[in-house]
Amino acid sequence: MTSPAYRRVIVKISGEALSGAAGFGFEQATLRRIAADLVASRRLGIDIGVVVGGGNFLRGAQSATTGLARETADYMGMLATVMNALALEAAIVAAGGSARTLSALAMPTVCESYSRQRALAHFADGHIVIFGGGTGNPHFTTDTTAVLRGIEMGCDAVLKATNVDGVYSADPKKDPKATRFDTLTHAEAMARDLKVMDGTAFALARENAMPIIVFSIGETGAVEAVLRGAGRATTVRS
Repeated sequence: MTSPAYRRVIVKISGEALSGAAGFGFEQATLRRIAADLVASRRLGIDIGVVVGGGNFLRGAQSATTGLARETADYMGMLATVMNALALEAAIVAAGGSARTLSALAMPTVCESYSRQRALAHFADGHIVIFGGGTGNPHFTTDTTAVLRGIEMGCDAVLKATNVDGVYSADPKKDPKATRFDTLTHAEAMARDLKVMDGTAFALARENAMPIIVFSIGETGAVEAVLRGAGRATTVRS
């Protein structure tokens, strides 16, 4: 590919994606596969930012139902995202790439604290930049973090990695008649009530005309394929 369609993107990866078949924590083979995919994508000449969730360890919203204050539960979930970010950084380095983790929660003995200037400097130096700690505030999901960081970093798109190969008219695992969309506008997705992202994240993307590309992370080289224009995905844009 001589002329990449994207200059800089954010890849949103759920914590569950890192756990693979294990269902909890990390599955090493899955972690290595995703890291190798990100390294190959960076070698296309595209700046790669990553926002990772923490659901393979703890989800703040779910933990709040156990009696914890929602705020406490959300901060615990943010810590889980930093754990995943550090694991992914190590896997990227092992795969021959270079990465830096920035956390919205200050923990300087563990990783760098997030600032826009620092993140842009790391992009300029050729690193894959991993954003941990969510937005640093409770009541916001990592979907919202991905769109927010995408806007702050001047990205061309947010790539949302899921367990299905795009946006469907209904849950394809439950409805065999569900149809997949190749492209949608933000307005169409809202009118059809399609669950592309959580409401706050999607509204932010729409207001800032940020394209969202929904694809499956389950296959080897999935991110690279999407960036090459060869992957099966749904693009949501204004």
